[in-house]
Amino acid sequence: MTQSVMPTYARAPLSFVKGEGSWLMDDKGRRFLDMGAGIAVNILGHAHPDLVAVLHNQAENLWHTSNLYDVPNQQVLADKLVDATFADTVFFTNSGTEAMECAVKMARKFHYENGAPERVNIIAFNDSFHGRSLGMISAAGAEKLTKGFGPMLPGFIHVPFGDHAAVRGAIDENTAAILVEPVQGEGGIVPMPDHQLKELREICDENGILLILDEIQCGVGRTGKLFAHEWAGITPDIMAIAKGIGGGFPLGACLATTRAASGMVAGTHGSTYGGNPLATAVGSAVLDIVNTEGFLQNVNALAGTLRQALEGLVANHPKVFKSVRGTGLMIGVECVVPNMDVVNAGYDFEILTVPGGANVIRMLPALNITPEELTDAVARLDRVASKLEETL
Repeated sequence: MTQSVMPTYARAPLSFVKGEGSWLMDDKGRRFLDMGAGIAVNILGHAHPDLVAVLHNQAENLWHTSNLYDVPNQQVLADKLVDATFADTVFFTNSGTEAMECAVKMARKFHYENGAPERVNIIAFNDSFHGRSLGMISAAGAEKLTKGFGPMLPGFIHVPFGDHAAVRGAIDENTAAILVEPVQGEGGIVPMPDHQLKELREICDENGILLILDEIQCGVGRTGKLFAHEWAGITPDIMAIAKGIGGGFPLGACLATTRAASGMVAGTHGSTYGGNPLATAVGSAVLDIVNTEGFLQNVNALAGTLRQALEGLVANHPKVFKSVRGTGLMIGVECVVPNMDVVNAGYDFEILTVPGGANVIRMLPALNITPEELTDAVARLDRVASKLEETL
């Protein structure tokens, strides 16, 4: 039978019709505890009343005008992001991939305008993920992303994650920037230690190149700081964000210093939908909530609760689980059995997790999940593990 929806996804046999907080209801009436949050997107859970109200109000007034005109909501959100971060300026997109494309263009244009047009190469890391456009699969370089889509775009140099001797060795007169995720998400929840992020900042400064951070998955409160790089006490020159900033509504942004963005003048970049009134209204409300006093402290408290419970889970089921890693509410549980066995078995116990690289299941819940819901989640995973052990 012909599929009207292109079959590019290996979808689970689930159809959800309603969401509320950290719960999803399917078309059969079952309630699932959502520990994936739409892959780190629904950071305030499903159908948060404040976001629903903001979206409803904006939808009744204005949806879209394009960037031919001023978008007041866009200015409001840009001002809030500038006030809360290292950035001086923001370009809005619809997705993380688009934010990353802007970041790469910006870095190359910076050097071009500063008399070094040969500086085009971006040093990126193995096992990274920056999106699925042709440019961003070229940036990641992994065969699972690039096979069959060649030729890849030139200008990306790949080195092992965390190998800064390889980074230094890859820098030459053609290098424009270093691109890194402070916490690799798709790669299996692999944080870069603070001292290594600091060293990358130093390497960039020493060589006159730019530091680009991809905080699409790890940003907007996910690690217990507004952005993950804050733990290391550094700032990037350019940063791509998405996922959490829209709270479920498609929204991304490329943040930069005035210096890094100096080449991005009228006509150099654009987007029809990027920063539209609907998206930026919701994004502004999301940022207000995440920046509310005590919100991030609560994320850190919840993270401690989850981490401790998962360590106990691993200890109790060594034939199923191997280790726990990550930071904040961005946790990976490395599996002994195939990670998809755990994900699929979870459906029978009405819990949703997300597979990742390195045989990991990702735990990326809403940042306002309750301690009781976290306890429930680990209890469900305990039952999942017991069920899998019966087949070992």
